[in-house]
Amino acid sequence: MTTVLITGGAGYIGSHTVLALLEAGHEVVVLDNLCNASRESLRRVERLSGRTPAFVQGDIRDRALLDRLFHEHAVSAVIHFAGLKSVGESVAQPLAYYENNVAGTLTLCQAMQAAGVTRLVFSSSATVYGDGHPMPLHEGLPTGQPTNPYGRSKLMVEELLGDLAASDASWSIGLLRYFNPVGAHPSGEIGEDPRGIPNNLLPYVAQVAVGRRERLAVYGDDYATPDGTGVRDYIHVMDLAAGHLCALNALGEREGVHIWNLGTGQGHSVLEVVRAFERASGRAVPFRIEPRRAGDVAACWADAALAERELGWKAERGLEEMMADTWRWQRQNPQGYSQDD
Repeated sequence: MTTVLITGGAGYIGSHTVLALLEAGHEVVVLDNLCNASRESLRRVERLSGRTPAFVQGDIRDRALLDRLFHEHAVSAVIHFAGLKSVGESVAQPLAYYENNVAGTLTLCQAMQAAGVTRLVFSSSATVYGDGHPMPLHEGLPTGQPTNPYGRSKLMVEELLGDLAASDASWSIGLLRYFNPVGAHPSGEIGEDPRGIPNNLLPYVAQVAVGRRERLAVYGDDYATPDGTGVRDYIHVMDLAAGHLCALNALGEREGVHIWNLGTGQGHSVLEVVRAFERASGRAVPFRIEPRRAGDVAACWADAALAERELGWKAERGLEEMMADTWRWQRQNPQGYSQDD
């Protein structure tokens, strides 16, 4: 089995992917600066898997640290999650996003190249498609003009990696365009634990249900959707983690850049999600309708047929399971990981 470096491996999607890799028999090295993650997530991964990932606290922008890491560990592939991911914060602090997401990836690739490691799975986003495409979104569509620095930073990294692969045929790169990751490990041991006020719908809904927040704000109920609220493609984080393993395996036999959407191919509205969560939790989720947010689209969902065809992967878990697993995590960890720090 291979040794895989996972940047940002203590975070939400990263920790679930570390668990999936360990369970599949891989050796794992986690690099994380813990700016939006907790060391506790990896302690719980260790309990669940019975195996210990190597952990290095540090930053992808630290070239000397990366060189030392590649020297000390026989890494043969990298899954790159590390990056900032709040749309609103990216508008307020664009330089931080370009430094972390773009310059950080550049430094990582330079260190990989120096170490002779050329297999890379990158955590991209459906935001790179921009607006104006008919649904569902498929990989053959041109990328658009993302409406915020977060999305633009993801697109810049995709272009950087495309140029790198074009310059050197030894590179094998997967760009995984996520839709809306939700859910938690079915044990309730690991899940999504955002710092501060959640930016995403489901952790906010869960925090309302558990009593940490008073009510949910629903931004816009006048979209051209069945109930007027925004429609998104929600994908269970366990399905997403499995997609990374499939991509990692597929890249062992492929050169160049390959793009795969990871989504369910089905959209659910905000109010559908709220009602499903109420059923799963047995608790009311009070909400208030607010004006639309700038940059939000009415509906967005994936065509994930290419991942099924080329990776043998498809999302297996439906909305009810996503809600049940989210609630189990939140109920068992009302304050997230912070109660253990």
